[in-house]
Amino acid sequence: MKVTGISLSFVPVITRVPLKFGDQTLTEVRCARVAIEAGDAGRSATGWAETPLSVAWVWPSSLGYREREERLQEFCEKLRGDLESHLGEGHPFVIGHRYIEDRLHDCLQEENAGREADAHMPHLAALVCLSAFDLALYDAFGKLHNVGAFECLDKQWLGDHDLSHFLEPADQFIAKYPADYLVEPAMTQPVWHLVGGLDPIKESELTGGEPDDGYPVLLRDWIQRDGLQCLKIKLRGNDLEWDFQRLVEIGQIALEEGVTHLTTDFNCMVTDPAYVNEILDRTAADYREIFDRIVYVEQPFPYDLEANQIDVHSVSERKPLFMDESAHDWRFVRLGRELGWTSVALKTCKTLTGAILSLCWAKEHDMTLMVQDLTNPRLAQVPHVLLAAYAGTICGVESNSMQFYPEASSEFLKVHPGLYQRRNGILDLSTLNGPGFGYAGVEFLS
Repeated sequence: MKVTGISLSFVPVITRVPLKFGDQTLTEVRCARVAIEAGDAGRSATGWAETPLSVAWVWPSSLGYREREERLQEFCEKLRGDLESHLGEGHPFVIGHRYIEDRLHDCLQEENAGREADAHMPHLAALVCLSAFDLALYDAFGKLHNVGAFECLDKQWLGDHDLSHFLEPADQFIAKYPADYLVEPAMTQPVWHLVGGLDPIKESELTGGEPDDGYPVLLRDWIQRDGLQCLKIKLRGNDLEWDFQRLVEIGQIALEEGVTHLTTDFNCMVTDPAYVNEILDRTAADYREIFDRIVYVEQPFPYDLEANQIDVHSVSERKPLFMDESAHDWRFVRLGRELGWTSVALKTCKTLTGAILSLCWAKEHDMTLMVQDLTNPRLAQVPHVLLAAYAGTICGVESNSMQFYPEASSEFLKVHPGLYQRRNGILDLSTLNGPGFGYAGVEFLS
């Protein structure tokens, strides 16, 4: 495949209710929308993808929101021009990896040159800016060759480029391909609901300012309407009593409503494993049923794993411990495993190429997987849920754009009703068909 052109635009999306990330709150987002034109042997195709540039998540900082958002958009524009010059030809897995390894760091260095350290765009933000381009490569390749984006990752399509060219130790991956680590996809996936730190969970917490738009507001109403079985509980990570009481209160609602799976997300704010351990131990001692329903703990500790090499074995001895923000690529997964992390939460917004490499390294080393959301609306939802289906997660996929900006995907819902609404606790992927990501025409919706 040879890339012949790249288009970029931005789609604004407003949240219906605020979404809290760490100490910052999201009320709007812009989605980077990419179209990549590609050709081979006289044929041509256009691949599409979108990624929300969720400023508060990708770039926690004291810098103003608008400044960060504008720089993210400008960096996307910079990448578009650089990609046109440097992508070259080949399989999307190969050329995506080559760009991440050979060019992305240089582009980020240029972006940060001459700026104060506290104004540096982080590597995670650069990956998120790149991800829509990376995803669109897979869609273009699939359409060009009439193959699914996750079905072109074996020897037939990658030839001599086995995983020993990409991962270490290389001898563990000779004659192994990403397809060897994927599973036969289930077209229904259990779906996780996000209980945000600002979400009201009982009537006494309502202020009267909640949206009256036909969607639920209270947690019980969400559980009952969507048949939810899986709740992800956002905690503060710096207020132990609040976190413990929040976990217990939501856990009790879960018990009463028959919810079977819980997870805790400490928003990367914890610096001492004892904080997490105390909450887990108190829950185990006083609320055993709630503790037993906690499936895993997600990323309590700071983003920068190299700068915060915390031994977390004591946490993972209590519950599986999943890397998320720290898992920028497979090398960080390797470091995390040494520090005691047992599992990896994959995200398409850190590039599909990077997610696949992390998946392969993790499975080769007996680490389990989840696929976590970036509140993916519109096109971003499709590769996100497909990754979960092909990855073989411990339990389904997180999907919460229905909570925070459902109307952004209202036209997409008409084509894929099971993908953009949650019913009976699942997402239904069965309407995805055709080559690439199987968008079935929704890529042309504005």
